[in-house]
Amino acid sequence: MLPQWVIERKREGKELSEKEISFFIEGFTNGSIPDYQMSALAMAIYFQGMTPAETAALTTEMMLSGETIDPASLPGIKADKHSTGGIGDKTSVIIAPLATACGLTVPMISGRGLGITGGTLDKLEAIPGYRTDLTGEEFIQCLETVGCGITGQTAQLAPADKKLYALRDVTGTVPSIPLITASIMSKKLAEGLESLVLDVKWGKGAFMKTKEQARELAEAMVAVGTHMEKKVRAVITDMNAPLGRAVGNALEVQECLEVLNGGGPDDLRKLTVELTAHMLELSGVFPTLREAKEKIFQCLENGDALRKFEAMVAAQGGSTEWKFAEAEIQEPLPAPADGIVTAVDAELIGKACLMLGAGRQKTGDTIDHAVGIAQMKKPGETVKQGEPFAVIFSNDRKKLDEALPMIGNAFKMGENYESVPLITEVIEG
Repeated sequence: MLPQWVIERKREGKELSEKEISFFIEGFTNGSIPDYQMSALAMAIYFQGMTPAETAALTTEMMLSGETIDPASLPGIKADKHSTGGIGDKTSVIIAPLATACGLTVPMISGRGLGITGGTLDKLEAIPGYRTDLTGEEFIQCLETVGCGITGQTAQLAPADKKLYALRDVTGTVPSIPLITASIMSKKLAEGLESLVLDVKWGKGAFMKTKEQARELAEAMVAVGTHMEKKVRAVITDMNAPLGRAVGNALEVQECLEVLNGGGPDDLRKLTVELTAHMLELSGVFPTLREAKEKIFQCLENGDALRKFEAMVAAQGGSTEWKFAEAEIQEPLPAPADGIVTAVDAELIGKACLMLGAGRQKTGDTIDHAVGIAQMKKPGETVKQGEPFAVIFSNDRKKLDEALPMIGNAFKMGENYESVPLITEVIEG
């Protein structure tokens, strides 16, 4: 069997066998199949798609391409949450310690930014000293002592996904349902989870632009998880406007601290509570979402969630003094007239933050943790002429000037605003 034969078959829209998928992923992992052939197959998959059987086989092979976490030594019920990515989506940073404070063990393997969306690891690295490269042994120790941990993939955990993840970002193959499904589920199932809640986003700031695409992805991931005998639930959420009021790594971590202190933006707090409640109810810690939420609010108000976050950060080498890098330029964007903010285009905000340096334009780019956009007005809020739509944080005047028109175009104004629900649908396993 030759790699090009597999690429040709998928290019023609034919169904790949488990043997062909196993051959390709094994070769890609050990280096006998080069990046350019994996990129070609990824593009063929992007255009031709995969059947449920192919997607399940791809997920399994990627999961088995390296070591898996043995949860036997860990206390409690092992659960996790994963988001398909969005602008300002920082819920994972809050949910891991919050769910742990409420009674779960949360082994969270996270990724870096893809396209215009930020990555949980990039956000956490804005905390001085925080390590996202724990060994398997160190990760287990963190989970045993704290109950939660957020780290990146080790070279041994789903290495096929780690390599493919980087390729997808620079080859235009990010928004492929089979590739997203296999990427997410191979990492998550390698964690030794008992239950998993998926936040599948749709809209301008998401990879899935429509509700229908989000539902298709949600159903694919739930099907793979159910096939592998895990409790899986998908929550489909709106990502047409940024989540919270801040986009940018250090700025978002500071917003997470606001929520963990019992405050924070309403939409970020609401979605965090909802997703955590689904984790607790799905895992059987609480019989209903209502009872789960009562416990969640208690842990946010009494400081248990914040203390758990501090313990996790300290266990992973981070400083809990909460001193972050600050941008040299902090420039407000004034509203041109009085009115109501009717929309904030999440895609434009994401692209602007990428231009400012908050994300990567190519593999290997260094991220500037201090830059981004904060104090953003939300859809439905009133604004006076000259009042800031937002404040832009930058360390480069030229980059700020390039991003400014894009940020200005992201904010739409009018006389009336009709709110839309943050949570669109729930897909059960």
